[in-house]
Amino acid sequence: MNFTVITLFLVFVITTLVITYFAAKRTSTASDFYTAGGGLTGWQNGLAIAGDYLSAASFLGIAGAIALDGYDGFYYSIGYLVGFLVVLFIVAEPMRNIGKYTIADMVTARFDFKKVRGIAALSTITIVTFYMIAQLVGAGALIQLLFGIDYWLAVIIVGAMMTTYVMFGGMTATSWVQIIKAVLLMFGMIVLSFLVLFYFNFNIVELFSSARDASPHGDAYLNPGVQSDLPLDTISLMLALVLGTAGLPHILLRFFTVKDAKTARTSVVVATWIIGFFYLLTVFLGMGALYFVGHSDIIETNPAGNMAAPMLAEVLGGDLLFSFIAAVSFATILAVVAGLVLSGASAFAHDLYGHIIKKGQATQRQQVIAARSATFGVAVMSIILALAAENLNVAFLVALAFAVAASTNLPVIIFTIYWKRFNTTGAVTGILSGLITALLLVIVSPSVLSPEGDAIFVGTPLFPLENPAIISVPVGFLGAIIGTYLAKTPLDKEKYREVKIKANTGYSDSDEQA
Repeated sequence: MNFTVITLFLVFVITTLVITYFAAKRTSTASDFYTAGGGLTGWQNGLAIAGDYLSAASFLGIAGAIALDGYDGFYYSIGYLVGFLVVLFIVAEPMRNIGKYTIADMVTARFDFKKVRGIAALSTITIVTFYMIAQLVGAGALIQLLFGIDYWLAVIIVGAMMTTYVMFGGMTATSWVQIIKAVLLMFGMIVLSFLVLFYFNFNIVELFSSARDASPHGDAYLNPGVQSDLPLDTISLMLALVLGTAGLPHILLRFFTVKDAKTARTSVVVATWIIGFFYLLTVFLGMGALYFVGHSDIIETNPAGNMAAPMLAEVLGGDLLFSFIAAVSFATILAVVAGLVLSGASAFAHDLYGHIIKKGQATQRQQVIAARSATFGVAVMSIILALAAENLNVAFLVALAFAVAASTNLPVIIFTIYWKRFNTTGAVTGILSGLITALLLVIVSPSVLSPEGDAIFVGTPLFPLENPAIISVPVGFLGAIIGTYLAKTPLDKEKYREVKIKANTGYSDSDEQA
C-alpha cells in the first residue's frame, strides 16, 4: 500500500460520489431511476454499454485466463465479442420498441399474465446474482492485493460502495460512472498493450513465441485443450458466450435509456467497435503478463490468475501505472455491479412489487422506495455468495451467468418476437426448464464439486462439463416449444400482429388512439 495507490483510489471514489450526488437530485420518478428518463444519446449509451459489458471478467479474468491457459483463455474474448452481433441483429431494436423498464415488460407486452412476469423476474435475479458474484470476487482479490486487508472485508467494502451509487443515483449515476470507466479502461488497455508490444519491437510473432517459452505448458500453450481436454466443454462455453449476451438483463436494460430504436441500434454499433478493440488487446495483456510477471508469481498472488493485468502494470510502469490500472479495475467493477444491482432491483421493484404485489397501482414514490430496498437486498445476497467463491476465475463465473441467460431469457425473447403460435405456457415452461436445468447441472459440475478440493465443495462431479450451456440452452428452447404445443390457449392473432408491428417499427394501434 502506497501514497499513489491511495490518492488515485480516493480521486475516483470522490468523483463517482459527486456524480451520484448530482444524479440523485435528478432522480425522482421511476423512469429516472430505471432508465435515466430515456435521455441518453447513441454515443453516450454506446460508451455506457461498453462500460457495463467490459467487466472484471473481461479485464481481470480474461487476461489471467490467457496468461495461464493461452489459446483456451482467448475463447472468452471471441465469445463475448460475437455475442454482441446477436444483440445487434436480433434483439436490440425489438427490445427498445416493445419494452419499458425490464425484460418482463417486453414479454408481457404479448402475454399480460402475472405468472409470466414473475418467472421472468426470477430468471433476471438469478442471472444478476451469478454475474455479481464474479465482479465481487474480482473486487475482493484486487483490494486484498492493494491494501493487504482480508478478502471478506474487501468484498463488503466494494458491496457497500456500489449499493450507495445505485440506491441514490439510479440509472443516471450508473450510466455516467460506466461512461467514465469505459474511457479510462480503454486508455489503460492501450497504454499497457503499447508497452508490451514496444518491448518486442511490435513483433507479435516474437511475443507469441516468448509467451509460449515462458509457459509451463510449452507448445500446448498456443493450442486448444489446456483448460479442458473435453471438446464438448469448449463448445458449451462458446454457446453460452455467443447466445448469452442477448439475454443479459443489465445489457438489455440499457436499450430503454435511449429515445428510440434507431438510437438503440447506434448504441450497439458504437459499443461493438469499442468492445472488439478491447478484446483484441486482451491477447497482449495476457501473454505480456505471462512473460514479464511469470506463471508461478501470477498463481501465487491469485490462483485463478485474476491479478495478472495489475501485476503486469506494476512490472512495466512501476507504482504510477500499477495504481492507475488498479483504480481502473476498481472502476470497472463498481460500474458493472451498479448496472447489475440496478437490473436486479428493477426486476424486483417494477415486476414483482409494482405489477404483482401492487397490481400495477404503485405510485412513483412507492416504486422508487421498493427499488432502493431491493438494491440493498440484491447486494447483500451477492456479497454472501461471493465470500464462498474466492478462488474461482471471474471469467469462468461470468460464463455461467451467460449460460443461464442463454437458456432462459433468449428463447422467450426470440419466440415472443418471431413465433406467432408462442403462448403463455410456452413462455413459462421455456424459462423454468432452462433455468432449472442450468442450475442443476452447475451444482453437480466440476465447478462446484471437486475431489481435490479446488472447487467450492469437495466431492465427485456428476456432470463432466464446467459450463452447462450445451444441454441447458436446447432444453430452454425445447421447453418453450413443447409448452406451447401442449397448451390449450387459443392463438391471439391480433395481439401477435400488434407486437410484430411495434417490434419492427416502434408504432402501435394504441399510439394512434392516443
